[in-house]
Amino acid sequence: MSFWRKSAPWPPRSSPSIDMSQSAKIVMDAVRAADHDRYLTTLYAPADKRDALFSLYAFNAEIAGIRDRIHEALPGEVRLQWWRDVIAAGGEAGAGHPTAKALNATIATFNLPKLAFENMLDARIFDLYDDPMPSRTDLEGYCGETAAALIQLAAMVLDPVEAPRFAELAGRAGCAQAMTGLLLLLPLHRKRGQCFVPADILAAAGSSPHEFITGDGGPGAKRAVAAMMALAREHLTAFERGAAALPVLLRPAFLPLTLSRAYLGKMENGSPLDGVARLSALRRHWLLLRRASKGWPAL
Repeated sequence: MSFWRKSAPWPPRSSPSIDMSQSAKIVMDAVRAADHDRYLTTLYAPADKRDALFSLYAFNAEIAGIRDRIHEALPGEVRLQWWRDVIAAGGEAGAGHPTAKALNATIATFNLPKLAFENMLDARIFDLYDDPMPSRTDLEGYCGETAAALIQLAAMVLDPVEAPRFAELAGRAGCAQAMTGLLLLLPLHRKRGQCFVPADILAAAGSSPHEFITGDGGPGAKRAVAAMMALAREHLTAFERGAAALPVLLRPAFLPLTLSRAYLGKMENGSPLDGVARLSALRRHWLLLRRASKGWPAL
């Protein structure tokens, strides 16, 4: 995880400003449509930080969805390179793209490290191809450069003084969140011939990337999924051991983890190989409200 160097009060102080610029509204709506869980968590952040968080989450949704929109690897890499160029140039680069414009403003305003975005873009190259994930170490590195980096960047927006103290916790949180997300997307990934379950975990379970993708979800695949769920829970438990110490201002960056715990519980009652586990809107709102207002209990 090369990025790592070492909440808002409930209720949220106000609703998102009704006189926000059209560009900011476009960015917010993009997050609401593509990543509704993070959209909800942002509403618990101070009003003056929400646009910045939305810009980070819209950027993440944009690059995470490149394969679904473009379908071919080479044009996908060209799109990732466009983002590299825009972020490297800063200023008014990408001004015609609402998310790019907002992201560059956020990077400049909060002095966010551009290296973190470069690493995130490099990690997303893996999404464009059908190469199997080689090992658990590679998977954790991927999670660190994507979800964990996003949490740490959000924390830097919320409280740049306190955020570095919780970089390791962000690493654990990002691994738990990303692995949970990959488990939720297993049916989609298998359908398009993609395998994020590490090859060493599959081998230990008596399966292989090819069999996992093309097979019928037999005993080996089920054991591999169980191992992935256990790995996600391992990182989630490690996060929760330290989460009670999170300052209130940093909570919104970590709130998605309360949903990760719920999603993993839901998946235990079904088969992640066959269908996507879902939480009702009411349950998601309740879980977020409870953590935003009370934080995490000491373990």
